[in-house]
Amino acid sequence: MDRYEELRETVERAADDDAVEADDVVSALEVLREVREELADWEPRLIAAARRLGVSWAELAPALGVASRQAAERRYLRLHKPEHKPEHEAESTADERVQAERDRRAGQRAVRAWAQDNSEVVRKLAALVGSLDDVGDEARVHVDVVSRTLGDDDPVLLISPMVSAAAHLRDSHPDLAAQVDGVNSEVEQARRDAVDRRVGR
Repeated sequence: MDRYEELRETVERAADDDAVEADDVVSALEVLREVREELADWEPRLIAAARRLGVSWAELAPALGVASRQAAERRYLRLHKPEHKPEHEAESTADERVQAERDRRAGQRAVRAWAQDNSEVVRKLAALVGSLDDVGDEARVHVDVVSRTLGDDDPVLLISPMVSAAAHLRDSHPDLAAQVDGVNSEVEQARRDAVDRRVGR
């Protein structure tokens, strides 16, 4: 607060043409930059905290000075910078981050819809993978994950464990691994199609 008050005092003196030194103005600009950077970091953290506490995007919109829940979410996505980003995303712009996040969500929705529509196929294949006994130690870990996941109501949760298991089954159970690869190819195609439709490609 002391820093803020000193900054405001310098601004008011400069605006009123009161006696102010050039060094004071330059120093105030440096402080302003630091404050701006801090505020830019604080806002997405506060928004994330509000969301964790159950505040809706519609409730956040007025506090953020925007007109809709979509605008509130977009503002958060523009400000939010993941702590661990792939190197190729290090220089991405705010708009690119928004685009990437929306593409990711569109892809997730498409995969979930595909898994629901093909639930029987996914579950039968997962049951075959999860029931394997004659596998090595490396494959066993992944096969057991598939077996445990079979009890879940959401078929989309079976896909990733199956793909991981298939990577260790190509020598011992090539036909089964090929079936998993086929399912994964359809899943990835559904994901790509959803993203393409979203951006109009």
